[in-house]
Amino acid sequence: MKVVIIGGGAAGMSCASRIKALRPEFQVSVFEGTSFVSHAPCGIPYVIEGLSEIRNLVYYPPSVFVEERGIDLYLNSEVVEVEEGELRYRKGERERKAEWDVLVFATGSLPRIPPIEGIDLEGVFSISHPKDAETFLKSVEKAEKIVIVGLGYLGVEMAEALSMRGKKVTVLEMLDHPLPNFDREIAEVLREEMEKKVELRLSEKLHAFEGKERVEKVVSENDEFEADLVLLATGVKPNVELASTFVKLGVTGAIEVDEHMRTSVENVYAVGDCAETWHLITKRRVWIPLAPYANKMGYVAGINICGGDLKFPGVLGTQIIKFYDLQIGRTGLNEKEAEKSGFRVKSTFIISRSRPKYYPGGREIYLKLICDEETKKLLGAQIAGYESVLARVNAVAIALQSGFSVRDLFFSDIPYAPPLSTVWDPLIIASRRLGIER
Repeated sequence: MKVVIIGGGAAGMSCASRIKALRPEFQVSVFEGTSFVSHAPCGIPYVIEGLSEIRNLVYYPPSVFVEERGIDLYLNSEVVEVEEGELRYRKGERERKAEWDVLVFATGSLPRIPPIEGIDLEGVFSISHPKDAETFLKSVEKAEKIVIVGLGYLGVEMAEALSMRGKKVTVLEMLDHPLPNFDREIAEVLREEMEKKVELRLSEKLHAFEGKERVEKVVSENDEFEADLVLLATGVKPNVELASTFVKLGVTGAIEVDEHMRTSVENVYAVGDCAETWHLITKRRVWIPLAPYANKMGYVAGINICGGDLKFPGVLGTQIIKFYDLQIGRTGLNEKEAEKSGFRVKSTFIISRSRPKYYPGGREIYLKLICDEETKKLLGAQIAGYESVLARVNAVAIALQSGFSVRDLFFSDIPYAPPLSTVWDPLIIASRRLGIER
């Protein structure tokens, strides 16, 4: 059996490794357009900050996959066309062909580049892959004034990384609050924290980049900003150009797959950021490109290619990020998403503490909890604070996946100890406020 995987990121290598573990006699080939495999692009901001090195963004060197797992790696090999049972790839100046019995698209995502005047000027960067980080890092070392466009996860992380390096950082966001997929109450906590460290300009619609050969200025509809360097953090899109001529795309624009990660074409699978999935609460198709999902999708596809029957159940969109000491996380639906999905939304926002007042070191915790007003079924949570945010986000994620109601969460057996928590945990307080009497 010849299995060919297009893309050597986390999803592709997870799939390849699972196949070779279960069926070592299968011939498994991975085609990757760069020299990186099993890479961790989520770690790029921490390389920029100086906490790690680019080489550490690769979990395993290629030799592990080749020598220990028996996977055929084709590095710096770009697949340019896919046909039934065959593909064509380019390495250097030469084009060659390879045969397949089973094909897996693991092509990931690409930066979403806005059609802005001056976008091609030197010094305007987008980053989505470790190969981009080296050039950007060299430019950072020479720059003093850096403008970041976009305040999603990457924009927030890079704002921290660059300000930690002592750079003058200006962040532009076209919406009126950071982290657009959070509700305003939690986003405002982040806004106040970011304004202590960087120049934050909200409701600034980008107009143009200006400069002779290199970027010198960023122009919005309201103002102008000097810049030695610009980072576009304007989001990503599924990398489906190659797949779109061969398999069906879904309503999200990513590759449509079933629970087994099978596409519309027999013996063809799709995994990771190029594939869509479905939301566990709304049951609707979604595209949420996150590393844990990518790895699990690859694992599921690998098992099923070997004759198994493992299903990918869907996602909640659970995410967490930090800016300096502040941690911000969410799981499930935000208020707008819940309303759009047809729920009668009831929510509460509380400000609590991580420890009792009598125990030193406690900090504020900001929590928004959302439920359906009629059924009291939990729909989502957003949490910000300076400690123990991850644990609470994890708890709600498990509760959502288990179908908890507000009452179920209220009676959850959550531990208490003064050095670590309060007797009325913020999750318990919020659920009580939503009403547990019926």
